[in-house]
Amino acid sequence: MDDRYSRQTLYKPIGVNGQDKLGRKHVLLIGCGALGTANAESLVRAGIGKLTVVDRDYVELSNLQRQLLFTEQDCQEQLPKAIAAKRRLTCINSSVQIEAHVMDANSVNLFPLFRDVDLVIDATDNFDIRYIINDFVHQFKVPWIFGSCVGGTGMSYTVLPGNTPCLQCLLKAAPISGATCDSFGIVAPTVQMVVAFQQTEALKILVEDYGALRKELVTFDVWTNMFHFIDIERAKKEACPTCGLNPSYPALQYENQTKMEMLCGRNTVQIRGTRTIMLEEAAKRLEKLGVLKQNEFLLSLEYQSYRVVIFRDGRVLIHGTDSIETARNLYYQLIG
Repeated sequence: MDDRYSRQTLYKPIGVNGQDKLGRKHVLLIGCGALGTANAESLVRAGIGKLTVVDRDYVELSNLQRQLLFTEQDCQEQLPKAIAAKRRLTCINSSVQIEAHVMDANSVNLFPLFRDVDLVIDATDNFDIRYIINDFVHQFKVPWIFGSCVGGTGMSYTVLPGNTPCLQCLLKAAPISGATCDSFGIVAPTVQMVVAFQQTEALKILVEDYGALRKELVTFDVWTNMFHFIDIERAKKEACPTCGLNPSYPALQYENQTKMEMLCGRNTVQIRGTRTIMLEEAAKRLEKLGVLKQNEFLLSLEYQSYRVVIFRDGRVLIHGTDSIETARNLYYQLIG
């Protein structure tokens, strides 16, 4: 063992044996934004064997405030985040095998990436992908660590298929708002706090110290100094469609996935979401972003050069573009 990891191996819960295990483990990281870059750097510096990074986006100036690994040069070159991250991570630790995928993650292209993975870390920005991850990890029996943050608040939970409640159970026990960084902003310490919880749990799993894992959902607000640890073990349900006795893995079924289509001749993209949208709650989140109009049936927002019309049944029309990719990004920015 060289001196590179000497301070880490001095920590008894890891030690030389734990470091050897780390060097043989493969982590799948989905999302390479604020949570993703910080998680990636910590894993690579810790000396894992292989890291697979998935992200669909490219580096923009607004990312640099909180997304580690990226530089102004990456922004000027409009590098895909996965590629920019791989370049930087390779410079940090060339002994780690890093695989980068520039793609819009879905139930089809994610499937082969779950083979031979020891841990999945959530660094995504929307619940469509999280539900897909939730189903896949239970199919493949791979642990995963959920994390989210917005404003000064964040949360994290560790899912062990077969032992803990899954994301479906979690959200029924502790519903999460659809607030996003684009509508509420975010401060960098919030990101770092979530990553600290995620990375600590990740190290425990990778060195196989399962008895030390935190069983509670942790939530916090760094600005108002509030921390809560919520015991949700009893939230696990035998009838759950993902982790119950007879799983059907609903997020992997086509009819339950968010669908997008161009409306011919209208310069509009229609998005059919998978959940009901509370218009009153959405209005409060979006009112500061542009001119807002609302009736009992729908919500209309003038945002940048677009008009976004949100229906209560989850359907959204994005006027002003015929690009599925542009519409998708706007949808996740505004709807969450």
